[in-house]
Amino acid sequence: MSLSFRSRIEHASVPWVERMNRIPKPGALLVLLALLAVGAFAPLPWGGIAFLVIALFIGWLIFLTWQRITLPERLMRFAVLALVVAVAIIKLVPKG
Repeated sequence: MSLSFRSRIEHASVPWVERMNRIPKPGALLVLLALLAVGAFAPLPWGGIAFLVIALFIGWLIFLTWQRITLPERLMRFAVLALVVAVAIIKLVPKG
């Protein structure tokens, strides 16, 4: 019997989540701040790409936790994801 898509993603994510849990919290925060700084201050394509990396990470975490969180938590996390994606699109699409 084959596993569902969600189960396959969850099983594939276990080693990555375990690695992330071993990273010191300040180290993870510094990586996020570095990506945000690159996104904010880098030239056009690189800034948008940095925000897309952040969006992919947030989306992955939302996917993994979706069944365990309440509706208000889902809405808030989706709002953060939508904001990061919007910033990435603004940074990637050339102006006029």
